[in-house]
This record gives sequence, C-alpha cells and structure tokens, in this order.
Amino acid sequence: MNNEIRNVIIIGSGPAGLTAAIYASRADMKPLVIEGQQPGGQLTITTEVDNYPGFPDGINGPELVMDMHKQAERFGTEFISDVVTSVDLSKRPFVVRIGDVSYKSKTLIISTGASAKWLGIESEKKLMGSGVSGCATCDGFFFKGKEVVVAGGGDTAVEEALFLTKFATKVSIIHRRDQLRASKIMQDRALKNEKISFIWDSVVDKILGEDVGHVTGVRIKNVKSGSITDFHCNGVFIAIGHTPNTKIFEGLLELDEKGYIILKQRTYTSVEGVFAAGDVADPVYRQAVTAAGMGCMAAIDAERFLEG
Repeated sequence: MNNEIRNVIIIGSGPAGLTAAIYASRADMKPLVIEGQQPGGQLTITTEVDNYPGFPDGINGPELVMDMHKQAERFGTEFISDVVTSVDLSKRPFVVRIGDVSYKSKTLIISTGASAKWLGIESEKKLMGSGVSGCATCDGFFFKGKEVVVAGGGDTAVEEALFLTKFATKVSIIHRRDQLRASKIMQDRALKNEKISFIWDSVVDKILGEDVGHVTGVRIKNVKSGSITDFHCNGVFIAIGHTPNTKIFEGLLELDEKGYIILKQRTYTSVEGVFAAGDVADPVYRQAVTAAGMGCMAAIDAERFLEG
C-alpha cells in the first residue's frame, strides 16, 4: 500500500482524463493519472481529426492526445502507464489497485471511455483509417461524393447511415438479419431516405483494398445461402455498438443496462466523491470535444467537493 493520500486519481487518459488532469493540476490538486490499456483512448486510432476546435487544418489523433498529455505534464500531473485491476469505493479514502500496488485518494475521476465493437477481421485492422471507420460524425466529411457501406442494424447503424447521406452519394446498410433492430422511428427515416439501400441477411466477410492501401469494396457473405459477392464502395463504417469500459465498477457504481455510468447531476456518480467523464458516461455524443468538456467539469466538481 502506498500510504500517501492523494486529492484525485484519474483513471483513463483519453481527452476526458487528460483535460481533467490539466484542470486538476492547475488547481494544485496534484492529480495521478493511470493511463489504462489504450493510453490516449480512441483518438490514438483516429488518423485525421477535423472537428476539434482550434485546428483549422485538422490534426492527427495521436498528436492531439500527445499535446494534451504534455500540457497536463507541464502543470505537474503524474502518470502511471498501467491498468487498474480493482477499486474499493466502500470508504474514503478510496483505494485503487494496480496488481499488488495500491493507491489512496480522496476523490476519483473515471474516464475509462468506451470501446467500439469491431468485426474482428484482418482486413479491417489493416485498412483502419484508410476507409474503415467507427465514427461517421468524425469521418463522414471525407466521403463527400463517394459510396459507403454501414455494417450493423441497430440505432447506431441507422444514425450513422442517415448522417452519412449528407456527404455520400449512396449508403448501403449491411445487416445479418432480414429486418433492422433499430427503433421504429429510426427505421422509418432510413427506409424513406432515397440514398439508403439495404443488403439483408448478410455480413462483411472481408474489406477489399489492402493491395492499394485504401478501401475499394467489401466481400459480402449471405448468412442463409452462404453465397459470396464483391460490392464496390469507398468507405466502410462499422456500427455494431460500443462497450463502456466499466467492468471493474460493476456492483460498485450505478450503471445503466448497457454498462454506462449513470450520472446523478453534472459529473457526480452514485458514490460521493467519485466523478465520471467522457464516453464511459456518455452513450449519446461520443466526441473528443464533449469528452474534454466533461473532463473539465469533473475536475471542477472534484475540486469543489474537496473544498466542501
């Protein structure tokens, strides 16, 4: 046990955690950031970020995260490149464990994010950021005048498809069933949109274009007949949902049915002194800028909580 009792420990190092660290360190709270399994969060697998304010020419995702990291470090944030294995929220100070080492803190900010669900095929990994994306809001603009496919059939998939019609000439939804799982209102909107077409009872078997370094199409497998067809497109959006990284908080904090942390007010969770920011508590927006905003809020909430 490390006997020092810290003011705040921040779990996670995406835009939410790093912004919380910048604000907490500037408030002289001497934050400790435990970076987690994917230091920098989902921005590290995003090539071009064109919608983060202040970068008129866009910025590379990993570069944006690195700059935030340096900024937090400049104000005195301490970083540990490791993964939290368990937490004890039953009493204060809270205890955060990394294997056999434990850290105590008066407050916690949870910014562990959410992981996009992927198809898990080799070509998807190889073409990530070269036509393969998990976020239409982030990357839709790059497909102006092009044809794209969306893999999925729930609300996420339909929302992505509808958003993409602003840019793409044609959006094809590929779904493994013969009808959408999305809510009725979302289905109606998609079915009425002339730019959206559907490929039913099918899955993406392979993403084509590895040889040229960008997406040229998809190989589609019909799950009923087993038949394989190649389909031309310029981009593939994977929209089969997200999983919030909250496993270690199950039974300790109030979570919704999908596992997202429920906020009581502002960034306050169900346990006093524990705050949450970013995608771990936000199933709706999931943007770097909203995560950063919540990180700022969480740091200010934690500071005021300590003062109180």
